[in-house]
Amino acid sequence: MTADDSTAGPARFLAWSALDAGTIARFVHPTVDLFASHLWFDLLARAAAPPGLAPGCVAIADAVIPVWCRRGRVVGGLSSPYSLVFTPPLGTAPATVGGAFARIARRHGTLRLDALDAAQPGLAPFLDAVAASGIIVQRFSHFGNWHAPVETAEFDAWLATRPGRLRSTITRKLKRARGVTSFSFIDSDAGLAAGISAFEQVYAMSWKQAEPFAAFNAACMRSLADAGLLRLGILATPSGPIAAQYWAVSGGSAMLLKLAHDEAHTALSPGTVLTAQMLAAILARDRPARLDFGRGDDPYKRLWVDQRHERIGALLINPRRPAGVLALVRGQVGALRRRLRKRKDKT
Repeated sequence: MTADDSTAGPARFLAWSALDAGTIARFVHPTVDLFASHLWFDLLARAAAPPGLAPGCVAIADAVIPVWCRRGRVVGGLSSPYSLVFTPPLGTAPATVGGAFARIARRHGTLRLDALDAAQPGLAPFLDAVAASGIIVQRFSHFGNWHAPVETAEFDAWLATRPGRLRSTITRKLKRARGVTSFSFIDSDAGLAAGISAFEQVYAMSWKQAEPFAAFNAACMRSLADAGLLRLGILATPSGPIAAQYWAVSGGSAMLLKLAHDEAHTALSPGTVLTAQMLAAILARDRPARLDFGRGDDPYKRLWVDQRHERIGALLINPRRPAGVLALVRGQVGALRRRLRKRKDKT
């Protein structure tokens, strides 16, 4: 952070490693909202920092906004491809916080906030105040989030509410897997090391690309387990694990963070079988009010849950800086290209 930034009105910048107890106390407890907690942001700071970026925090009144910095300058909110949502605690006066944060944005050409929930209390007045301070706020669609409410702790009762295709598939696949697979459910330190090892083994054999931060999943599972929030499931045959996934429970929601299966065992539908077994275990143990299947519009998700919520982003552009002008030009060119493609598709 530059000297100008660190004295921007009531805003106070802190390096992440220098956060004091009072600042940390402003974050939400992870059992209430994992993605607004110090636990989550600290995990990203430790295990998912992009090359060339350093974590920090802007403290304004009773608000805290974790940020990424490059060479001392704030470039964006502290989120990552692992974030289901970016919900920094905006305090009791989000409009005031937005006005102060705009002073930081004015020091730069652009500043990007990803994975925002448009329904987050305080976000609209925060962004409106930023815009009122002379910063152009360009909102954009970021990714879809599939979820659904849950009104029962009984898996069979929940399954009865799902589409017939899913019900018949789960019944058939569970029957086929019975006797040839075993299910392990890990929600504490007991068995955690073996569970993490099995997860990473399955992930390495799966169709998925290598993680951008190889150590993140293991670090995430350990942090969640320490807080009592981890729900890790492993499906195995006598020859070894064939599917793995882990969830977090927080604020009445059960949230799927990562899954993988070995495609060599596709005949057993290991992903479907393990998801069904995990849901049965989580519903019975935690009685969540909501199931959240995480980031993205993967087709399988809408079979399990039927409500989609759009996560948005906001690009804060200073039109008085060269980089800001360039961002505006790029945005206009991109919008023109999209309009031309739509016209071409109609002809």
